[in-house]
Amino acid sequence: MEKYKTKAAIDIGTSKIVVVVGVQREENGKIEIIGVGEAPSFGIKAGVINNIEEATSSISGAIEAAERMSGVSIHSAFVSVGGPHIHSVISKGMIAIPKEKNEITDDDIDRVIEDSKSISLPSNSELLHVIPKEFIVDGQRGIKDPRGMTGSRLEVETVLIYASTPALNNLGKCLFQAGIDIDGYIAAPLAAAWGVLQPRQKDLGVAVVDIGARCTSVAIFEEESLLHCEVLPIGAAHITNDIAIGLRTSIDVAEKVKIQYGAAIAEEVSEREKIILSKIDPKEEGEVSRKYVVEIIEARLSEIFSMIRKEIKKVKKDKLLPAGVVLTGGGAKLPGMVELSKRELELPSQVGFPKPSGGIIDKLDDPSYCVSIGDLIWGFEKKSKEKIISFPFSDKIKKFLKSFLP
Repeated sequence: MEKYKTKAAIDIGTSKIVVVVGVQREENGKIEIIGVGEAPSFGIKAGVINNIEEATSSISGAIEAAERMSGVSIHSAFVSVGGPHIHSVISKGMIAIPKEKNEITDDDIDRVIEDSKSISLPSNSELLHVIPKEFIVDGQRGIKDPRGMTGSRLEVETVLIYASTPALNNLGKCLFQAGIDIDGYIAAPLAAAWGVLQPRQKDLGVAVVDIGARCTSVAIFEEESLLHCEVLPIGAAHITNDIAIGLRTSIDVAEKVKIQYGAAIAEEVSEREKIILSKIDPKEEGEVSRKYVVEIIEARLSEIFSMIRKEIKKVKKDKLLPAGVVLTGGGAKLPGMVELSKRELELPSQVGFPKPSGGIIDKLDDPSYCVSIGDLIWGFEKKSKEKIISFPFSDKIKKFLKSFLP
């Protein structure tokens, strides 16, 4: 009889909730997508819950849709966490290796990683991930796996990713009310990277830029290690707001204008092109220049890319990432995004699509699903990463919420 493992992943976005169900065949380790469910996001803004009842209803709707398609009852899931409350910081740890053994073991690696977590984080913050950049043995740098090496001093440089405690607690409460146990949290920038990047890209040096509705996340890798990740409080919805203001129209009309006529580079649009607003909404009147609309879009995108470039500069990799930039998220689909990214960041750029897998992946062959797929891949790979990644919240949240039950 064929054996396989089943897992679910939930991407909590500002515009939609996506639930993905996958199986991993034991004989070849291949992941197949067997179900997907979506629901519009209500009660969620920039990845943060602002109405628990509405958010719970949205999450439940997406779960039910995924259960219908997959035929699997979902009781637990890996959950991506986004929003501008996600931050990263570099930390260091150091331990002495006992002279009597002089050989580095798994326990020593655990101890030095634990030592790197002793840094003081901002108040009301929880540690999501502890990811080693490199190990150092007696001053020798650049070591990825020091197991079995000999030395008297072991050091590690790690990237600590942390999030807002209240934001996590509120998200946990929504999932609890939706009947979901949390298998683990993953920061959305990492999920996007796991969903789209190949090992060679991470080795050469690459930035994954996920442009969502209210946030844009950045994750930078080099030599297969995470260097930096951050979530910026600006996204594609801000472009829609700008269009609505510029055209003096509603948000709904502005969104349709963006999707149907939007582009990233104004100089590629003819002055003669016009948008007849009554074709979009009979209540609207008049016409506007398409070039004017694209100028509005380009101005906001230039601001976003300027912020992305600052993040790349923080790790001194400006114009120094050979694998360039991989654009994901719904905002990456705007025509001309790749060309604008090349111009603004001075790096090779491309739109990223979820990694190939089996099952119904064709339904998810879109840049906006990279976080969902990455969340699922991370979940299947979690067992091999338990020594370096912390998922401390599921039990905490369940105990906290159960204290309110009769």
